[in-house]
Amino acid sequence: MSWIQKEIVLPGFSRGFHLITSRILAELPEITDFQMGTLQVFIKHTSASLTLNENADPTVRQDFESHINQMVPEDATYYRHTLEGPDDMPAHIKASLLGSSLHIPVSSGKLNLGIWQGIYLCEHRNRPSGRRLVLNLWGI
Repeated sequence: MSWIQKEIVLPGFSRGFHLITSRILAELPEITDFQMGTLQVFIKHTSASLTLNENADPTVRQDFESHINQMVPEDATYYRHTLEGPDDMPAHIKASLLGSSLHIPVSSGKLNLGIWQGIYLCEHRNRPSGRRLVLNLWGI
């Protein structure tokens, strides 16, 4: 069994849902050496998240952003954690709802994703900086 762990920094993305599958794969050329295994992707932030979904039609990502903003609005009168602006507490709630890690099977040196699946960085802040991801790849 082999293990690889890398920490990568993504540039600051605008608020929204962004496909990052190709960026992750560019950082893991070793994946081609794995016949069977798992990739765990973990984000080291509390105001951004990860999810797996549609990788072809960009309107899906736009609809995700619209829907989650309806579910978790800014400026709710009951928010107490607002020191960093109106997107502060909503970003934390959105990140908790969507999650901080993904586990993806690896088969024959590739991510074993469905034909229309891709990894999203879900950026919930209006003015984010770069985001740090930890990539753990293990298998044979």
